[in-house]
Amino acid sequence: MAHISHPARWLTGLTLLLLAGTAAAAGLQNVRADRTGAPVFAFLFWNLFLAWVPYVLALVMTGLDRLRAPGWLLAGVGVVWLLFLPNAPYILTDFIHLGAIPGAPRWFDALLIGSFAATGLALGLASLLLVHHLVAARVGKVTGWVVAIGSLALSSVGIYLGRFPRFNSWDVVTNPHGLVEVITSRLADPLGNPFLLQFAVLMTGGLVASYLVTWGLSRALAGGRRTGVAQYGG
Repeated sequence: MAHISHPARWLTGLTLLLLAGTAAAAGLQNVRADRTGAPVFAFLFWNLFLAWVPYVLALVMTGLDRLRAPGWLLAGVGVVWLLFLPNAPYILTDFIHLGAIPGAPRWFDALLIGSFAATGLALGLASLLLVHHLVAARVGKVTGWVVAIGSLALSSVGIYLGRFPRFNSWDVVTNPHGLVEVITSRLADPLGNPFLLQFAVLMTGGLVASYLVTWGLSRALAGGRRTGVAQYGG
């Protein structure tokens, strides 16, 4: 992975870019609400807020790594990060609402949902990039890639659980019995739900492809030099 010589400047630029995407998405929703008199897509604000959570947690992990925090503390924050990570690409599934809510041209609603979905996906991929770099620097490149790909595969299952059985990240605490019951029933008959398998495979493939592009861009922007990307601990 490539070395970033000014990680603070790089993170600041990345965060500002993500904030700009958030502002653009919010602006489109506000225009629609103003023209139609009803904020029918207001739920996208909540979805995008949840998409920011894994990115903020990745920044926290980066800061803890710079302070040489123990591995158990980083792992604890990492578990919470993984629980919230599916919320970022989850917004991609909000395209199911396209054409279902009248009041604006379909092309405008596609642009509106797309702006939220693209920003959410970018937040998730950016957070994964930070965590990937951190794990690779601490444990090794192979482990870094295992964590990255594994996180995307688990996120695909999380997106399914959120869109269809309608679970949330916090159900791990508020409704663990219901969540475990659904998961165990699926594991007991893994081939009994073809749609779940198809959804997980296609979503994982799309997310992995998107992440590989993100990873490649990070290398290009860093100048292609080797050693660890963003070894924030020095």
